[in-house]
Amino acid sequence: MSHAAAQATIGDSEFDRDTTVVPRAGEPGVYDAELSAGWTIIAAVNGGYLLALVGRALSAALPHPDPFTVSAHYLSASVPGPAVIRTEVVRTGRTLSTGQASLLQFDENGAEVERIRVLASYGDLSALPDDVRTTAALPDIPAYEDCLAADAGPAPIPGSSEIVDRLRLRLDPATAGWALGKPSGKGEMRAWFELADGRDADPFSLLLAVDALPPTAFDLGLMGWTPTVELTTHIRRRPAPGPLRVSITTRNLAGGFLEEDAEVWDSADHLVAQSRQLARAPRTA
Repeated sequence: MSHAAAQATIGDSEFDRDTTVVPRAGEPGVYDAELSAGWTIIAAVNGGYLLALVGRALSAALPHPDPFTVSAHYLSASVPGPAVIRTEVVRTGRTLSTGQASLLQFDENGAEVERIRVLASYGDLSALPDDVRTTAALPDIPAYEDCLAADAGPAPIPGSSEIVDRLRLRLDPATAGWALGKPSGKGEMRAWFELADGRDADPFSLLLAVDALPPTAFDLGLMGWTPTVELTTHIRRRPAPGPLRVSITTRNLAGGFLEEDAEVWDSADHLVAQSRQLARAPRTA
Protein backbone atom coordinates (compact mmCIF):
# COMPACT_ATOMS: atom_id res chain seq x y z
CA MET A 1 0.00 0.00 0.00
CA SER A 2 1.42 3.37 -0.99
CA HIS A 3 0.79 6.19 1.43
CA ALA A 4 2.86 8.62 3.42
CA ALA A 5 4.45 7.43 6.65
CA ALA A 6 2.80 8.49 9.87
CA GLN A 7 3.97 11.85 11.18
CA ALA A 8 1.69 12.92 14.01
CA THR A 9 0.76 10.63 16.87
CA ILE A 10 -2.40 10.12 18.91
CA GLY A 11 -2.42 12.86 21.52
CA ASP A 12 -0.05 15.08 19.55
CA SER A 13 -1.74 16.10 16.31
CA GLU A 14 -3.81 18.87 14.80
CA PHE A 15 -6.97 16.84 15.41
CA ASP A 16 -6.12 16.44 19.10
CA ARG A 17 -5.35 20.12 19.52
CA ASP A 18 -8.51 21.17 17.70
CA THR A 19 -10.71 18.87 19.82
CA THR A 20 -9.25 19.98 23.15
CA VAL A 21 -11.79 20.74 25.88
CA VAL A 22 -10.84 22.71 29.00
CA PRO A 23 -12.72 22.16 32.29
CA ARG A 24 -14.24 25.41 33.55
CA ALA A 25 -13.08 26.26 37.06
CA GLY A 26 -15.84 26.10 39.64
CA GLU A 27 -18.39 24.56 37.22
CA PRO A 28 -18.21 20.76 37.26
CA GLY A 29 -19.16 19.15 33.95
CA VAL A 30 -18.71 22.36 31.95
CA TYR A 31 -15.96 22.62 29.34
CA ASP A 32 -14.73 25.44 27.13
CA ALA A 33 -13.59 24.81 23.56
CA GLU A 34 -12.56 26.66 20.42
CA LEU A 35 -14.15 25.44 17.19
CA SER A 36 -11.39 25.50 14.58
CA ALA A 37 -12.00 26.98 11.13
CA GLY A 38 -9.89 24.11 9.79
CA TRP A 39 -12.84 21.70 9.88
CA THR A 40 -15.44 23.77 8.04
CA ILE A 41 -17.68 22.84 5.12
CA ILE A 42 -18.64 26.08 3.38
CA ALA A 43 -19.11 28.28 6.50
CA ALA A 44 -20.33 25.59 8.92
CA VAL A 45 -18.20 23.34 11.10
CA ASN A 46 -18.27 19.65 10.12
CA GLY A 47 -20.68 17.51 12.15
CA GLY A 48 -18.21 14.66 12.71
CA TYR A 49 -15.62 17.06 14.10
CA LEU A 50 -18.27 18.45 16.48
CA LEU A 51 -19.16 14.91 17.54
CA ALA A 52 -15.52 14.20 18.36
CA LEU A 53 -15.26 17.42 20.36
CA VAL A 54 -18.38 16.67 22.42
CA GLY A 55 -17.16 13.08 22.70
CA ARG A 56 -14.01 14.24 24.44
CA ALA A 57 -16.00 16.30 26.93
CA LEU A 58 -18.19 13.29 27.76
CA SER A 59 -15.11 11.09 28.14
CA ALA A 60 -13.79 13.58 30.70
CA ALA A 61 -17.12 13.75 32.53
CA LEU A 62 -17.95 10.02 32.66
CA PRO A 63 -16.10 7.27 34.54
CA HIS A 64 -15.59 5.18 31.36
CA PRO A 65 -13.17 6.36 28.65
CA ASP A 66 -14.54 5.21 25.29
CA PRO A 67 -17.67 6.10 23.31
CA PHE A 68 -19.81 3.04 22.54
CA THR A 69 -22.90 4.75 21.13
CA VAL A 70 -23.29 8.47 20.49
CA SER A 71 -26.54 10.01 19.21
CA ALA A 72 -26.54 13.67 18.22
CA HIS A 73 -29.21 16.08 17.07
CA TYR A 74 -27.88 19.09 15.17
CA LEU A 75 -30.02 22.08 16.10
CA SER A 76 -28.23 24.95 14.36
CA ALA A 77 -25.11 25.41 12.25
CA SER A 78 -21.90 25.78 14.26
CA VAL A 79 -19.30 28.37 13.25
CA PRO A 80 -15.62 28.73 14.10
CA GLY A 81 -14.99 30.38 17.44
CA PRO A 82 -15.61 29.89 21.18
CA ALA A 83 -18.02 27.26 22.41
CA VAL A 84 -19.09 25.79 25.73
CA ILE A 85 -20.04 22.15 26.34
CA ARG A 86 -22.33 21.39 29.26
CA THR A 87 -22.41 17.74 30.30
CA GLU A 88 -24.62 15.75 32.67
CA VAL A 89 -24.03 12.27 34.02
CA VAL A 90 -27.29 10.34 33.56
CA ARG A 91 -26.27 6.94 34.92
CA THR A 92 -23.13 5.07 35.89
CA GLY A 93 -22.78 1.30 35.93
CA ARG A 94 -20.04 -1.29 36.06
CA THR A 95 -19.54 -1.66 32.30
CA LEU A 96 -21.39 1.33 30.86
CA SER A 97 -22.04 4.92 31.85
CA THR A 98 -24.45 7.27 30.12
CA GLY A 99 -24.31 11.02 29.80
CA GLN A 100 -25.75 13.87 27.82
CA ALA A 101 -24.13 17.04 26.55
CA SER A 102 -25.00 20.25 24.74
CA LEU A 103 -22.57 22.31 22.70
CA LEU A 104 -23.48 26.00 22.73
CA GLN A 105 -22.15 29.12 21.07
CA PHE A 106 -23.08 32.77 21.42
CA ASP A 107 -25.19 35.12 19.33
CA GLU A 108 -24.42 38.77 18.61
CA ASN A 109 -25.92 39.72 21.98
CA GLY A 110 -23.84 37.20 23.91
CA ALA A 111 -26.75 34.83 24.54
CA GLU A 112 -26.10 31.09 24.38
CA VAL A 113 -27.40 29.26 21.29
CA GLU A 114 -27.51 25.46 21.39
CA ARG A 115 -25.85 23.90 18.36
CA ILE A 116 -25.88 20.18 19.09
CA ARG A 117 -27.37 17.92 21.78
CA VAL A 118 -25.89 14.49 22.44
CA LEU A 119 -26.89 11.39 24.41
CA ALA A 120 -24.14 8.79 24.72
CA SER A 121 -23.08 5.61 26.48
CA TYR A 122 -19.42 4.99 27.27
CA GLY A 123 -17.45 1.90 28.27
CA ASP A 124 -13.96 0.44 27.96
CA LEU A 125 -13.23 -0.94 24.50
CA SER A 126 -10.16 -2.75 25.83
CA ALA A 127 -12.37 -4.85 28.11
CA LEU A 128 -14.62 -6.24 25.36
CA PRO A 129 -14.51 -10.00 24.54
CA ASP A 130 -12.92 -11.09 21.27
CA ASP A 131 -15.93 -13.09 20.01
CA VAL A 132 -17.18 -11.77 16.64
CA ARG A 133 -20.12 -13.21 14.67
CA THR A 134 -21.01 -11.11 11.67
CA THR A 135 -22.43 -11.17 8.19
CA ALA A 136 -20.88 -7.77 7.45
CA ALA A 137 -18.46 -7.84 4.52
CA LEU A 138 -15.48 -5.67 3.72
CA PRO A 139 -16.38 -2.88 1.29
CA ASP A 140 -15.24 -3.48 -2.26
CA ILE A 141 -12.73 -0.63 -2.56
CA PRO A 142 -9.80 -0.74 -5.00
CA ALA A 143 -6.26 -0.63 -3.66
CA TYR A 144 -5.19 2.66 -2.08
CA GLU A 145 -2.97 3.60 -5.02
CA ASP A 146 -5.82 2.95 -7.49
CA CYS A 147 -8.20 5.36 -5.77
CA LEU A 148 -8.51 9.08 -6.41
CA ALA A 149 -7.28 11.91 -4.23
CA ALA A 150 -9.93 14.45 -3.27
CA ASP A 151 -8.43 16.98 -5.71
CA ALA A 152 -8.31 14.55 -8.66
CA GLY A 153 -11.37 16.03 -10.37
CA PRO A 154 -11.49 19.18 -12.47
CA ALA A 155 -12.44 21.24 -9.39
CA PRO A 156 -12.34 20.82 -5.59
CA ILE A 157 -15.17 19.01 -3.85
CA PRO A 158 -18.01 21.59 -3.87
CA GLY A 159 -18.24 23.34 -0.51
CA SER A 160 -15.44 21.24 0.93
CA SER A 161 -13.29 24.24 1.87
CA GLU A 162 -10.91 23.78 4.77
CA ILE A 163 -11.68 20.24 5.91
CA VAL A 164 -10.22 18.60 2.80
CA ASP A 165 -6.75 19.92 3.71
CA ARG A 166 -6.93 18.06 7.04
CA LEU A 167 -7.88 14.71 5.54
CA ARG A 168 -6.14 12.23 3.29
CA LEU A 169 -9.07 10.84 1.30
CA ARG A 170 -8.71 8.43 -1.62
CA LEU A 171 -12.08 8.00 -3.31
CA ASP A 172 -13.23 4.81 -5.02
CA PRO A 173 -13.45 5.78 -8.73
CA ALA A 174 -16.80 3.96 -8.96
CA THR A 175 -18.30 6.47 -6.50
CA ALA A 176 -16.47 9.56 -7.74
CA GLY A 177 -18.18 10.08 -11.11
CA TRP A 178 -19.98 13.14 -9.74
CA ALA A 179 -16.63 14.97 -9.75
CA LEU A 180 -16.68 14.67 -13.56
CA GLY A 181 -20.38 15.43 -13.91
CA LYS A 182 -21.27 11.73 -14.22
CA PRO A 183 -22.82 10.54 -10.92
CA SER A 184 -23.74 6.85 -10.84
CA GLY A 185 -27.17 7.46 -9.28
CA LYS A 186 -26.63 4.61 -6.81
CA GLY A 187 -26.20 6.79 -3.71
CA GLU A 188 -22.86 5.30 -2.68
CA MET A 189 -19.57 6.75 -1.43
CA ARG A 190 -16.44 4.75 -0.59
CA ALA A 191 -12.94 5.87 0.28
CA TRP A 192 -9.73 5.24 2.12
CA PHE A 193 -9.54 7.66 5.05
CA GLU A 194 -6.67 9.08 7.10
CA LEU A 195 -5.92 12.34 8.82
CA ALA A 196 -3.58 14.41 6.65
CA ASP A 197 -0.81 14.53 9.24
CA GLY A 198 -0.69 10.73 9.44
CA ARG A 199 -2.15 10.38 12.94
CA ASP A 200 -3.57 6.90 13.42
CA ALA A 201 -7.26 6.46 14.17
CA ASP A 202 -8.75 6.15 17.65
CA PRO A 203 -12.37 6.08 18.88
CA PHE A 204 -12.68 9.87 18.70
CA SER A 205 -11.41 10.17 15.14
CA LEU A 206 -13.88 7.41 14.19
CA LEU A 207 -16.61 9.87 15.21
CA LEU A 208 -15.16 12.19 12.56
CA ALA A 209 -14.68 9.47 9.93
CA VAL A 210 -18.36 8.53 9.70
CA ASP A 211 -19.21 12.09 8.56
CA ALA A 212 -16.12 13.15 6.62
CA LEU A 213 -16.66 11.79 3.10
CA PRO A 214 -18.49 13.71 0.38
CA PRO A 215 -22.24 13.13 0.86
CA THR A 216 -23.96 10.34 -1.03
CA ALA A 217 -26.27 13.02 -2.45
CA PHE A 218 -23.42 13.89 -4.83
CA ASP A 219 -23.63 10.37 -6.28
CA LEU A 220 -27.33 11.01 -6.82
CA GLY A 221 -26.49 14.12 -8.85
CA LEU A 222 -27.44 16.60 -6.11
CA MET A 223 -24.55 18.96 -5.41
CA GLY A 224 -24.38 21.30 -2.44
CA TRP A 225 -24.49 21.42 1.33
CA THR A 226 -26.13 18.37 2.93
CA PRO A 227 -26.58 19.33 6.60
CA THR A 228 -26.94 16.58 9.20
CA VAL A 229 -30.17 16.49 11.20
CA GLU A 230 -29.37 13.48 13.41
CA LEU A 231 -26.37 11.16 13.59
CA THR A 232 -25.98 7.98 15.65
CA THR A 233 -22.60 6.28 15.75
CA HIS A 234 -21.60 2.93 17.26
CA ILE A 235 -17.91 2.39 18.04
CA ARG A 236 -17.31 -1.38 17.95
CA ARG A 237 -13.61 -1.72 18.71
CA ARG A 238 -10.35 0.23 18.90
CA PRO A 239 -8.93 0.52 15.36
CA ALA A 240 -5.60 -0.93 14.29
CA PRO A 241 -2.98 1.53 13.00
CA GLY A 242 -3.18 2.46 9.34
CA PRO A 243 -5.72 3.86 6.90
CA LEU A 244 -9.43 3.16 7.30
CA ARG A 245 -11.93 2.06 4.67
CA VAL A 246 -15.23 3.93 4.83
CA SER A 247 -18.36 2.89 2.94
CA ILE A 248 -21.54 4.99 2.97
CA THR A 249 -24.84 4.22 1.26
CA THR A 250 -28.28 5.75 1.02
CA ARG A 251 -31.38 3.82 -0.05
CA ASN A 252 -34.10 6.42 0.23
CA LEU A 253 -34.30 10.13 -0.56
CA ALA A 254 -37.81 11.41 0.03
CA GLY A 255 -39.38 14.66 1.10
CA GLY A 256 -36.07 16.47 0.87
CA PHE A 257 -34.26 14.18 3.35
CA LEU A 258 -32.02 11.14 2.97
CA GLU A 259 -30.44 8.62 5.31
CA GLU A 260 -26.78 7.59 5.17
CA ASP A 261 -25.52 4.29 6.57
CA ALA A 262 -21.76 4.15 7.15
CA GLU A 263 -19.33 1.35 7.95
CA VAL A 264 -15.71 1.92 8.93
CA TRP A 265 -13.15 -0.88 8.65
CA ASP A 266 -9.57 -0.78 9.92
CA SER A 267 -6.33 -2.04 8.38
CA ALA A 268 -6.77 -5.41 10.10
CA ASP A 269 -10.16 -5.91 8.38
CA HIS A 270 -12.18 -5.26 11.53
CA LEU A 271 -15.50 -3.43 11.44
CA VAL A 272 -14.69 -0.68 13.95
CA ALA A 273 -17.60 1.76 13.59
CA GLN A 274 -21.11 1.97 12.17
CA SER A 275 -23.45 4.91 11.86
CA ARG A 276 -26.75 6.13 10.49
CA GLN A 277 -27.68 9.73 9.91
CA LEU A 278 -30.60 11.69 8.58
CA ALA A 279 -29.57 14.63 6.42
CA ARG A 280 -31.31 17.31 4.44
CA ALA A 281 -30.78 16.89 0.71
CA PRO A 282 -29.19 19.76 -1.21
CA ARG A 283 -31.74 22.18 -2.54
CA THR A 284 -32.28 21.79 -6.27
CA ALA A 285 -33.63 25.29 -6.89
